[in-house]
Amino acid sequence: MSTLNPYVVTFNCGREPIDPSTFSNHLFSALPNPKTAPDILILCIQEIAPIAYSFLGGSYLVPYLSPFRHAVTIAAASLKDVSYVNIITRNIGMTAIMVFMLRDQTAQVRWLEIAGVGVGMYEMGNKGAVGVRMGYSIGDSTLEFTFVSAHLAPMEGELQRRNQDWRNIVRGLVFTPVSPTAVRTNTAQRLPQESTSDTEPLLQASPGKDSIPPMSGLYTPRSHLFFAGDLNYRTSITKPSPEAYVTWPQPSSNTHAKQHYSQLLPSDQLKGEMQAGKTCHGLQEAPVDFPPTYKYSDKARSNATSQQNDGDEDGSHWEWAKHRWPSWCDRILYLDSPLWMKSKNSAVEVKVQGYQALPLMAMSDHRPVACSFSIPAEAIPEPSEEEEREAKMDPRLAPPFGLNPLWMEQREAARTKEVMVGIGAYLGLTWEGRGILLAIAFGALGGWAVIRNVLQ
Repeated sequence: MSTLNPYVVTFNCGREPIDPSTFSNHLFSALPNPKTAPDILILCIQEIAPIAYSFLGGSYLVPYLSPFRHAVTIAAASLKDVSYVNIITRNIGMTAIMVFMLRDQTAQVRWLEIAGVGVGMYEMGNKGAVGVRMGYSIGDSTLEFTFVSAHLAPMEGELQRRNQDWRNIVRGLVFTPVSPTAVRTNTAQRLPQESTSDTEPLLQASPGKDSIPPMSGLYTPRSHLFFAGDLNYRTSITKPSPEAYVTWPQPSSNTHAKQHYSQLLPSDQLKGEMQAGKTCHGLQEAPVDFPPTYKYSDKARSNATSQQNDGDEDGSHWEWAKHRWPSWCDRILYLDSPLWMKSKNSAVEVKVQGYQALPLMAMSDHRPVACSFSIPAEAIPEPSEEEEREAKMDPRLAPPFGLNPLWMEQREAARTKEVMVGIGAYLGLTWEGRGILLAIAFGALGGWAVIRNVLQ
């Protein structure tokens, strides 16, 4: 059976631009065959830029998004003469998603849908999720993919808040066509072309209140689902004591050693909450065979260069920040093929070809994580009534939470707040904004001096 090969990367880049050459050197490290190009490349990015630029969006994000496109171009050159097209890029505040396709496969993308929801303060996008759903033509049928980039609440003690963020994402992540007038049967002609200017706003205006675009949530019967991001689940519910760091993971080939990272895995909050049915319902994850991805110290970041590896190979010391438990914050989850599909052909399961953390990079205290998948090139069929009854617990058919009927109004209200906060942060926290305020102040003083002279 032929397959498609999506490749998902998640990275909290610490509000700093990446170095394209360093990022590209490691981008495809999780490929099973380093010379086989993935059909679809998905970059899930958190803390893409400072809050002022993220909330204002548009051209303010160009310096932060363009290096990712450059890195993909460099990395693709190391494969078998391939080229990628960035078919769509969207952000919700500080969380972004970039979807790339092999250039010779872009015509097979039949339609695109987008979704975004903020779960930060006042539902703004300092935390949240942004998703892309696409239809990929295979012969006479269409294979559906859903890709989501997410960023949940931080801190060790905020476990329940993270679970609540997940609930709000399921309720508020509502997919609509890229264009309000473009539905699944006619979006082939409306597929965005590769952007060269990077100046169009990334968060498009919502459809008018009088329009009723077709909608679907995170779960839908015929779509594969990939959910990735800085999910922020930790390995402790409390902050570490001052002496705790001496027990933290260090490089070791002995999995039974006290400081081997695997000894910390039983404390992983995400696994525990998934098993308890409290988060990421129905999703799966490949075995975690890499060290915690967070939180590395400033010393570790200063030592991170494109020539250095992460310590797995050279036996060097892992430098952890002492005020946070080392944790697997950065994860890539997926939904396997449904039972009604596998009952007819067991070979249609989703397979993980590689799952690993990439080396630490200087701009962030997180390590990127990448996962290579193999998907059967066969569309998921609609289940029959009998198959629905047999698979009634499948979240595709019975999502854990219903859609929020006020999702659009709440997103529009949150977007208004984001613009206001973005303007305030721009004026108060950036050199450009402070320059504007200073110019206004001098202008006001000068105007007052002129008026005073006239009055005298």
